[in-house]
Amino acid sequence: MIIVDPPPELTHLSGVCAGLRGAGVRRSRVRQWPDMIAARVYIPPMNKNAILLTLAAGAVLSVSAAAVPADDPFVWLEQAHSERAMQWVEAENAKTSAALESNPLFSTLFNDARAIAEAKDRIPVPSIIGGRVFNFWQDAEHEHGIWRQAGVPDFQSSAPRWRTVLDLDALSKSEKANWFWKGAICQEPRQQRCIVSLSDGGEDAVTLREFDLASSAFVDGGFSLPSGKQDVAWADADTLLVSREWKSGEITRSGYAFVVKRIGRGQPLDAAVEVFRGSPDDVGVTPFTLADGSGHSAVMIQRAVSIFECEFYLMGPKGPLRLTMPMKAEFLTLIEGRLILSLHEDWKRTDAPTLPQGSLVSLELSAIASDPQHLRPALVYAPGAREAFQEAGATRGHLLVQTLDNVNGRAYSYKPEPHNHWSRRQLDLPDNISVNVIDADLHSEQAFVQVTGFLTPPKLIRADLGKGTVATVKTLPAKFAASDVVEQFQATSKDGTKIPYFIVHPSGMKMDGSTPTILNAYGGFLDARTPKYSAELGKLWLERGGAFVLANIRGGGEFGPAWHEAGLKTHRQRIYDDFAAVGDDLIAKGFTSPAHLGIMGGSNGGLLMGVEFIQHPQMWRAVDIQVPLLDMLRYEQIAAGSSWVAEYGSVSVPEEREFLASISPYSNLKAGVQYPEALIWSTTKDDRVGPQHARKFAAKLSAMGVPYHYFEVIEGGHGAGATPLEQAKMRAREYTYFSGKLGL
Repeated sequence: MIIVDPPPELTHLSGVCAGLRGAGVRRSRVRQWPDMIAARVYIPPMNKNAILLTLAAGAVLSVSAAAVPADDPFVWLEQAHSERAMQWVEAENAKTSAALESNPLFSTLFNDARAIAEAKDRIPVPSIIGGRVFNFWQDAEHEHGIWRQAGVPDFQSSAPRWRTVLDLDALSKSEKANWFWKGAICQEPRQQRCIVSLSDGGEDAVTLREFDLASSAFVDGGFSLPSGKQDVAWADADTLLVSREWKSGEITRSGYAFVVKRIGRGQPLDAAVEVFRGSPDDVGVTPFTLADGSGHSAVMIQRAVSIFECEFYLMGPKGPLRLTMPMKAEFLTLIEGRLILSLHEDWKRTDAPTLPQGSLVSLELSAIASDPQHLRPALVYAPGAREAFQEAGATRGHLLVQTLDNVNGRAYSYKPEPHNHWSRRQLDLPDNISVNVIDADLHSEQAFVQVTGFLTPPKLIRADLGKGTVATVKTLPAKFAASDVVEQFQATSKDGTKIPYFIVHPSGMKMDGSTPTILNAYGGFLDARTPKYSAELGKLWLERGGAFVLANIRGGGEFGPAWHEAGLKTHRQRIYDDFAAVGDDLIAKGFTSPAHLGIMGGSNGGLLMGVEFIQHPQMWRAVDIQVPLLDMLRYEQIAAGSSWVAEYGSVSVPEEREFLASISPYSNLKAGVQYPEALIWSTTKDDRVGPQHARKFAAKLSAMGVPYHYFEVIEGGHGAGATPLEQAKMRAREYTYFSGKLGL
């Protein structure tokens, strides 16, 4: 079982190879919901380009030194924590604070955002462990947060009696540390001992410690692994499989693990026994364990040779057994001895019909162990033309499956039947809304689902998959006055493809182009963006008369793997054309106009913002570029950038380098162009995308005399800050910026 906090700018998680993200997230077993993602965080590698350059030159240079361009005057800003770089950050933060926080509107928006972030009436996101409900919670009194538990019936009451299991504020104080929660992996089937992940300041590197739920304390003499980008799986109650940097330099080219070792209780790290070794050229190697409520378990190893292609191994008595199967696949869960996986490419078989990409299939665990080279998958679910699988979880006897139908959420309960058949029942949930699987209990038939929409506050629903019943457990009180209208339209992209988008706008608004409007999209890594209730967006923007647009452009997973693959590598211009087409359609329909149209996006969506800033500067009045990639000629050398070569391409391939050069925002800034005044922001402790991209882009704008705002949150990893307070400040800066630029 895994419980983790997410990259804050991400709202849904769909992936390949047990998880992926434009920001580089990997997962073992994932639960998702609109405002949070449960995932084991793992960040993968670097490409060979710098190494090849070094060897070709015959020089003894580091990878970074070999790749530093002589003509980049701002490369010094890539030293994330250098004194010179941090002095620059402090100066930029002071300028932006003076410009935005001195605006009287800022204090109003900040107070509203803070009240929302620290509200006591938020829905506690549940995770069922050992028959009890666990929840991680942050508020004004618990900035670092508390891990707490309640009984299932008590949790469903209006005022649960929570018992604190782990207080990270108290732990940080007692250890003179800066701990933030990154999740826990609990050993099956007892679910009493867990490996807790603690992050220093919110970065992805974690310290791992064994925790006992019964005593609410770390286990004296229990498992403890020092900080690193590492993954762990329970092999049994007294044994872990761990991937980490065991020897100095024994890591992939971006600094991530490719060696898995077995370590027993009480053993020092140097006594661990190697069980699997990948290659420094891999993205990374990760152990994971899947278990069901019938007593079956599968300990597996995933070797990611790219972010989308993986080899899978089942651990047997004689070591790992490689499974002969498609490499673009993802193992999700285990139910009644059947492994469930999603396919991101066709599974072609000589003796049976091809299983199409986007499908769910099952594999008999016993058959895999006896003959891993001749697998016989059974079809569970195949998507229709406008459908896409999103997520699945298992109860003791049912599979809970979440899908999209034309970007509208659906949920189904599947029951395994004899002879590899499955019966299906649709859950009775509202239509035209987003549906998210929160958690499913392996040891009962209970599951939690959340439904939400742009104007519909989230409802937490308990489903009894055995009885086929659903009941609302909790509803978030409305956080803003919702007098708006939600509509779905289609824009026509440059190549004729129809691109759906949602718009939330004031009822009865004038179609004269005067409405301040924010357009948002992501467009990458198979990530599907769907309607969700954002209290901050509603209170700080919609309630005040602004409109919001969510574009379902290619590159995402709204219509399955093919929608994603249409925008890979040198085909990526389609993604940017899709976004521009939605902007054009909004203007043509009279919803807004360039003088009142702003755009926002983060991470891979931050790259999207940078490209639109460069390619269509006249179309946008405001551009909010969040934790972005922007220097696409050097992205492979920055933080975890080379992990994403399968998405973006590599400068080591001439054709791909030519394309990256043509779209790289940092490379394509030109003097004499009338650019909009952008807001660019990142975080110092972002060890995933890194603050380097945002810094260099802002510095180049400054040298060109182009107005901009830059802000860098010092702590918080790949997001808007580690604490609710800092996150509220960032939201207030953003909407103060948009209000001033778009006339709200």
